[in-house]
Amino acid sequence: MGRYVVRRLLQMIPVVIGTTFIIYVMVWTLPGDPFAAKCGDRPCPESYISAMTEEYNLNDPLFIQYIKYMGNLLTGDFGQTFSGASISEELISRYPVTLKLALTAIIFELIIGLLAGVLAGIRRGGFIDNLVLVSTLFVVSIPVFVIGLVAQIMFGVQLGWFPVTYSGDFFSLLLPAFVLGSLSLAFVARLMRTNLVENLRSDYVRTATAKGLARKRVIGVHALRNSMIPVVTFVGADFGSLLGGSIVTEGIFNIPGVGNMVFQGINRHEGGTVTAAVTVLVLVFLLVNLLVDLLYAVLDPRIRYD
Repeated sequence: MGRYVVRRLLQMIPVVIGTTFIIYVMVWTLPGDPFAAKCGDRPCPESYISAMTEEYNLNDPLFIQYIKYMGNLLTGDFGQTFSGASISEELISRYPVTLKLALTAIIFELIIGLLAGVLAGIRRGGFIDNLVLVSTLFVVSIPVFVIGLVAQIMFGVQLGWFPVTYSGDFFSLLLPAFVLGSLSLAFVARLMRTNLVENLRSDYVRTATAKGLARKRVIGVHALRNSMIPVVTFVGADFGSLLGGSIVTEGIFNIPGVGNMVFQGINRHEGGTVTAAVTVLVLVFLLVNLLVDLLYAVLDPRIRYD
């Protein structure tokens, strides 16, 4: 497994270079003045534009700009915002909030999604199965921002069960985490239900049943374990995305996470902030997917990485 991990880490290098280069090009080659938002409605002074152009190496060819930017990243220097704040410090202060939000959303996905999927798979064609299929289809068809606004008004304003906005404690993260994980929760339930139904028809399940094993053991040890592999793949990829921050959910509930930071950076036309945040997202996403691949061997002993 050690050689497999090293090989995967080496494969990440061209992926990181390619994705970060695309991000850098998309952010810094857009038409218009990249520093226009700093000066508001008035045009920026020529001296200021010259200083900022020099600071961000915009006089150099694009490839040279990218090399200098990546060289700074390797030393831990993500640059500064237009207000002079360190982007590295901003990311360090915001990522714990996004991490707690993502973990809470994943917990909702696993508990509710897996439970609904297992019950629907075991009782295929019954009332619970139809209820899960209809309810998850309903959730999937509604945009996340609509779910967030409705949940905020209903459970926060009218019923008063949860805070309307983030107040710094864990309790105020429960409602936005549920909203953030609602769409993925529906996919987990449907994915779990489909795979469990398919595995319950497999030959090894019929053989285990014919040997006299209890139905709980057949489902829990054999069918459920194999059905978890696609779910783990989806949840792992989803967790990597959630760690990048959810712009919509963090914006609705005023959560000071990475998603909110990206949103503010886009509004202020701060290319350095957007590039740095998305670059960190790419790295986190790749590492989480590596951990997911390693979990396959835990779920299915037949999988080897030698």
